Amino acid sequence: MQKAKEIFPLADYRPPAKKGDFLKIANEQNDAGFVGFIDGVFLQDYPPTPIEVHSLLKKNNVTVAGAASLGALRAVELEKFGMIGIGKIFQFYKSGRLESDDEVAVTFSDQDYKLQSEALIDIRYTLYWAVKDGIISRDTKDVLVKIAKRIYFPSRNYDEIMERARTDGIEKKELERFKEYVAVNRRSLKEEDSVKLIQFIKERYLESLRS
Repeated sequence: MQKAKEIFPLADYRPPAKKGDFLKIANEQNDAGFVGFIDGVFLQDYPPTPIEVHSLLKKNNVTVAGAASLGALRAVELEKFGMIGIGKIFQFYKSGRLESDDEVAVTFSDQDYKLQSEALIDIRYTLYWAVKDGIISRDTKDVLVKIAKRIYFPSRNYDEIMERARTDGIEKKELERFKEYVAVNRRSLKEEDSVKLIQFIKERYLESLRS
């Protein structure tokens, strides 16, 4: 959240969206102008439905963009109605390279929304860079991805993955290298796409002031 506020301090940042949130925005008297959808709830409540997000798209002079997580999924579903998709995750879903919601699903605390699990897409992304940086082999990456996919998303994290990997024939030294690598080089494609979305909305907002 802090990084987002540094990029665009004027924006109204809200918690991960749940069912009813977009209807509230659509019914607010003030004109939102630009709405960015990044993450939504999976376990704590019901997420916003495509119909609900579509109700906001029907409002005049409102631009709705989605990225990174549930926002990317809804953008794929509603692009033909005017929703704008931002980032690589949106493109992966749009092209069919990703299909399951499980790729972006995470859990977070109810108080401060701190992540309690790791998104599968971010694990894939970190493993991709670990291979590129010579930390692990491609074969090890493939094994670790398979292990991560078998873990139910609320329990998916690097410690759990590496614990299970110890019984899958991966060398201990390679796992230790990866553990040290993750501690300082953890990557998040969701975060990168979220930043792109905030920058997009900031640019559109500043353009609207100049027009």
